[in-house]
Amino acid sequence: MAKIRGCEIPEDRYYWVEKHAWARLEADGTLTIGITDVAQHLAKGIVNATPKDIGRTVQKGKSAGTLESGKWVGSVTSPVTGEIVDVNEAVKANPALINSDPYGDGWFVRLKPADWTGESAALVSGEAAIAAYQKFMEEQNLNFE
Repeated sequence: MAKIRGCEIPEDRYYWVEKHAWARLEADGTLTIGITDVAQHLAKGIVNATPKDIGRTVQKGKSAGTLESGKWVGSVTSPVTGEIVDVNEAVKANPALINSDPYGDGWFVRLKPADWTGESAALVSGEAAIAAYQKFMEEQNLNFE
């Protein structure tokens, strides 16, 4: 796992850097999605997490639900189109999990992707993700160390 300016970027995820969203392909073909460590640092203490309901279809670039912190309310942007097949009940009960473990216990929803092969091409992973976040954080003058 890379660490850039105080933020962790696991190489095994796919990222939409501009939207601070990540996706992990699971063995069953579903995708787990959430927000990045950069996003949780920007939002600060998350106090409310409201994923959309199981069975809802979300479009790439549209909201899979909302998060609220003391200074911000915003969407968790879906990096792909798909049907929500699971929501993280633990983050609904304890939204701070997104701050403490954004890539683990703080995941947001799981999707059955409509076209993972086609849509994943627009996402970055591995070294490309690390380079993209390094550039983004430098351009925005962000440092959470």
